[in-house]
Amino acid sequence: MGAREDILGRVRAAVKNAPQVAIQRDYRTSWPVEDLVGLFAERAGDYRADVRVVARDAAEETIARLTAGRAVIVPDGLPYAVPDPWTGPLEEAGGVVTACAVAIAETGTVVLDCGPGQGRRAQTLVPDYHLCVVTADQIVAGVPEAVARLDPARPLTWISGPSATSDIELNRVEGVHGPRTLDILVVT
Repeated sequence: MGAREDILGRVRAAVKNAPQVAIQRDYRTSWPVEDLVGLFAERAGDYRADVRVVARDAAEETIARLTAGRAVIVPDGLPYAVPDPWTGPLEEAGGVVTACAVAIAETGTVVLDCGPGQGRRAQTLVPDYHLCVVTADQIVAGVPEAVARLDPARPLTWISGPSATSDIELNRVEGVHGPRTLDILVVT
């Protein structure tokens, strides 16, 4: 028997006759936010994402302007037209335009689950530029509400700002583990 089994055996023996205790789960799972779009834009901006809020009829024009001159990947199912989508090798793409599964106002986070318009995870990690299109109805106040909308069996990517890391001297380096630039377009 190894150390792990020994320790687990002792824990099981110690709690063998312990009474069953109901665990209170009365923590906050939602709360009112007057302006979900505004709070999301502010918090995502705090993480160095460039956030634009546009009306539905201006979405495609804004996407075209933001992606002009970039070879961008457009995953299947994206509900917006993107001029001249990139069809070459992933490592040669200059960016990606995706939708999202849900966005969280409190944390400024977008969550992708590889659903329609979101593509494979690699498509959002390899290119240096990511434009994520969020609809206002996809924004929830907090993490518990977001988790309730997500399928835990799907591959989830949680994005709070451009990819960044710090070295031992706390020098910030962007783009090491994903896109150096994150634009978020909120469509109202």
